[in-house]
Amino acid sequence: MPKSITLAALALAILPGLAPAQEEPRLFQPQDVFELERAGDPRISPDGERVVYTRLGFDVLTDRSTSDLWIINADGTGHQPLVALDGNASQPRWSPEGDRLAFVSSKDGRSQVFVHWFDSGRTAPITRLTESPSSLTWSPDGESLAFSMFVPTDKASAASLPSAPKDADWGPAFEVVDRLTYRVDGRGGLPHGNTHLFVISSEGGTPRQLTSGDFDHSGPLSWSLTGDALCFSANRRKDWETEPQDSNIFRVDVNSGELTQLTDRYGPDDAPAVSPDGKAIAYTGFDDTHQGYRISRLYVMNADGTDPRVIAGFLDRSLSSPTWDAKGTGVFVSYDDHGATAIAWIDTTERGARSNIGPLRPVVGDAGGLSLGRPYGGSSFTVSDDGLIVYTRQATDRPADLALVRGGEHARTITHLNEDLLAHRDLGEVHEFSAPSSVDGQRIEGWYVTPPDFDPEKTYPLILEIHGGPFANYGPRFAAELQLYAAAGYVVLYANPRGSTSYGEAFGNAIHHAYPGDDYHDLMSCVDRLISRGFIDTDRMFVTGGSGGGVLSAWIVGKTDRFRAAVVQKPVINWYSFVLYADFPAFFYKYWFPGPPWEHQDHYMARSPISLVGNVTTPTMLITGEQDFRTPMPETEQYYTALKIRGVPTKMVRVPDAGHGIASKPSNLIAKVAEVLSWFEEHGTDADESQE
Repeated sequence: MPKSITLAALALAILPGLAPAQEEPRLFQPQDVFELERAGDPRISPDGERVVYTRLGFDVLTDRSTSDLWIINADGTGHQPLVALDGNASQPRWSPEGDRLAFVSSKDGRSQVFVHWFDSGRTAPITRLTESPSSLTWSPDGESLAFSMFVPTDKASAASLPSAPKDADWGPAFEVVDRLTYRVDGRGGLPHGNTHLFVISSEGGTPRQLTSGDFDHSGPLSWSLTGDALCFSANRRKDWETEPQDSNIFRVDVNSGELTQLTDRYGPDDAPAVSPDGKAIAYTGFDDTHQGYRISRLYVMNADGTDPRVIAGFLDRSLSSPTWDAKGTGVFVSYDDHGATAIAWIDTTERGARSNIGPLRPVVGDAGGLSLGRPYGGSSFTVSDDGLIVYTRQATDRPADLALVRGGEHARTITHLNEDLLAHRDLGEVHEFSAPSSVDGQRIEGWYVTPPDFDPEKTYPLILEIHGGPFANYGPRFAAELQLYAAAGYVVLYANPRGSTSYGEAFGNAIHHAYPGDDYHDLMSCVDRLISRGFIDTDRMFVTGGSGGGVLSAWIVGKTDRFRAAVVQKPVINWYSFVLYADFPAFFYKYWFPGPPWEHQDHYMARSPISLVGNVTTPTMLITGEQDFRTPMPETEQYYTALKIRGVPTKMVRVPDAGHGIASKPSNLIAKVAEVLSWFEEHGTDADESQE
């Protein structure tokens, strides 16, 4: 029987004052989640001597994330908090001369732009905003800051109503909805208004709005060399509601507000970066063909929008975060490759295209560490004027730390944020493996986590944990949830079946209009390969996953009874209802299906797990946030009701005040793991416990 983590034990773990005195545990504990920290959004000074970053953690009393600004010298010395404010700080940005730092802080409950002066050590707000600023960016001369911000507008009902009598209570006014996208997961109902660009003096004053209209204008923002214009991405189509992906690169004159469109193709163009000499703009994008997955390529065009050209088009990976080197001869990018995140330099000159070794020069392959619960990607990097890169570094046994690297050298880690905790815990070990798919022999990559003190001569229960997306990837990264499963005595298997990113466009689009499908066989092939190693108790195998992984978990129990129990987390059960109820209907029906559901009813139902519910005998629990607008609660309720009608053992766990990110609060992550383990223990204890 695996080591169990019951809800009662979790309560004692979270409130140590209620627990009896005992020695410090060696296994990773539920309450340890509150102690985990990550380094995020590192920003290296122009001279490469200092790094400011956001130190991310949790407050056990408020059950919320914290974000503080810390500074450290490039040699690893002088690690200390930068400013002390009563609120979370984010978006640290060095001035061009490195004498000041701008950032955003939520002090006093409202987000404002602050500036810190290094010569005096003083910090002060320079704005009095009513909405939160984003995409904070210094002008080249250091005299201005640009940012984006939501600008609300009034949208009154057109209906004429009589006035209520004095002291009458007629109840709240009706909410009139007239937009296709009127709510978004994690935000709830959307207020009326749009995101616009602003500029403000770096000494404070009144922000000046640069853009207008019923369109959203988004960052990152990039200034022209002379500081008289900003480049950005926007979808300014009149039919942007039904064409959500078609964005272009624009330039706005800072003085006049005149807009110039620089790109013009059907598809998303994003992340513009003006070259150091101001003559070129790098950006990412692709030609949209309504496929479920397309890789985003790197492009460079002249500053006036002429001569757009793809750079390193041979690279079958999706590129992001284009950042010019100081000489303007190349661009640094990041991309996921085989479940890991790499940073590379791409030579954008003609010399690079003619080079024998090609224009792409890999720098590091271990960026990441920002995802905490499950082993997803997520990384950040910046580059100093002299070419020193600071980035968030991933490991299988630690969340993100800061590392520095210069081209051709070995990276060195300069922070060790979790040594005080994780150096004293016996963690599960992550192992890489692969399996040929039973469908076509395609190599499917995966990883498995073994419990501490693992003995390959014994057998262990298995949890198959499936990633969401479905266009996403898992990799050899620290994951608190998987470590808790391993600490409870399970071997945890996770893999990247077809449809996963980081393996190229063809592999990702192998599930285009065919999901779920052959990805099911990929996962079963991985399970079979791991069983062949001899340490899996085949009578105690379990399956779970969230979002896209929830879809596949429900699909799996409709296809096979080989798993003792399942936990289906925030799933889609009926694609017909999903595309008309989720938060981005214009995207889902157009890119994931051949058309709207009323034109393709059979296609929608054939891919819906509800179509297989008549086959299910596996005890299946469901977990979903009550405020989930991505895979809404009615999807879960449909499946729960169907299982109840059929007499299949089931439970529905409703997470109050939670959206699609169930585990965004640390207590929710802990409780989710506890519910999963409790369900598996309940339905897996009568098997032969041969490892005892």
